[in-house]
Amino acid sequence: MALQDPQYAPSDPSLKVATFAGGCFWCVEAGFEQIPGVAEAVSGYSGGIEKNPNYQQVASGATGHTEAVQVYYDPQVITYEGLLQALWRMMDPTDVDGQFVDRGKQYRPAIFFHNAEQKLSAEASIQALQNSGRYDKPVALEVSQFESFYDAEEYHQDYYKKNPIRYKYYTFNSGRYQFIDKVWGEDREIDYAQYRPKTSEAADGGQHGRFDQQAFKKPSDEQLRKQLTSIQYKVTQQDATEPSFNNKYWDEKRAGIYVDVVSGEPLFLSTDKYKSGTGWPSFVRPISSNAVVEKEDRSWYGGVRTEIRSALADSHSGHVFKDGPKPTGLRYCMNSAALRFILKADMDKAGYGQYVDLVKKPIS
Repeated sequence: MALQDPQYAPSDPSLKVATFAGGCFWCVEAGFEQIPGVAEAVSGYSGGIEKNPNYQQVASGATGHTEAVQVYYDPQVITYEGLLQALWRMMDPTDVDGQFVDRGKQYRPAIFFHNAEQKLSAEASIQALQNSGRYDKPVALEVSQFESFYDAEEYHQDYYKKNPIRYKYYTFNSGRYQFIDKVWGEDREIDYAQYRPKTSEAADGGQHGRFDQQAFKKPSDEQLRKQLTSIQYKVTQQDATEPSFNNKYWDEKRAGIYVDVVSGEPLFLSTDKYKSGTGWPSFVRPISSNAVVEKEDRSWYGGVRTEIRSALADSHSGHVFKDGPKPTGLRYCMNSAALRFILKADMDKAGYGQYVDLVKKPIS
């Protein structure tokens, strides 16, 4: 979606944009403006239907908006993952009905992603936060496609600087930072240098770096025939199925990540792999809801199946069936030839460091 034209936005075209909600925008704006690499944080409204709403309209709860902050950051200094880590240390991601003393949907927490990469990062970070056991309740904040952002009135911008005494009085009485101190303890303060982007190339190029989905351009058919083995080409490009019990990963038990053999896009984690007895690598879920695409497949004589293809490279990967174990009851039956496996120890240098904390041993 096209951004509005916020009057408080910096003019530097090299900056990237992220949009978050964590209750009172005074607090969220103040928090992000302390993060290295953040050039500006603007208070405003997002997630609703009314165009150009004012504070009174949003505060009434009638517009569907929530108080939000548009963050303009230097991607050479801080990654989106770094911004997410900052967000967790500003709010309560388990409270979907408001934040602290501020109640109502107009104060609900949310992540409004601007592209698929931000969505994947947000989902991975939320899952890691949930797995950490840090909260007594489930992490349940809204993750939605960004649609619009409207600046809040001028007196709301940089409120913590303009009215420091009133701001400190409000934050103390809200209980926000008492809650954050209790939940995070010594982990509240982190070294954001660890969230600086890695500038070297991806592992397949002989160096290290972050996998960049936006940089991928699918090779021509001629290039793919040279790049892939015969079985990899037949499976990914011609929808073939490799032999069961005679493929690379059907019995792989090590911890790591499975990526598309053509694009390198992340598809599955060892955490969700189980021994299905079919002779093909099987998973209970993909790494995220938009990592794969489902299509109706009528090529099988026994009836209709649901085909699984990778979202970015459009590689045929396998099929999904409804005979899997808990918690999903699904069996994503994949072809090894459509996948490349990366050990957990190698994930960071291969560009998949954001997923390391999610990787566990296979289910079985």
